[in-house]
Amino acid sequence: MSETPPDRLAANPNSPFYDEAMLERGVGIRFKGVEKTNVEEYCVSEGWVRLSAGKTLDRAGNPMTVKLKGPVEPYFKDKTDAA
Repeated sequence: MSETPPDRLAANPNSPFYDEAMLERGVGIRFKGVEKTNVEEYCVSEGWVRLSAGKTLDRAGNPMTVKLKGPVEPYFKDKTDAA
């Protein structure tokens, strides 16, 4: 398996950028140097993240999101990163 996270990844199974194997491995996101735990989707090359806006849902039952632009740093949450 690759040692670098994908350029773009989504948590929604309906998205073409959804990758179950990567999500099971555990991908963490640092956005503007701050650890984010509510990321629904990200793109490193375009420099944006979609964050869920609380527990609010849209009409289809998907989380409402906010798109923010800035530097995105994905990493794998392996035991080697904990040190």
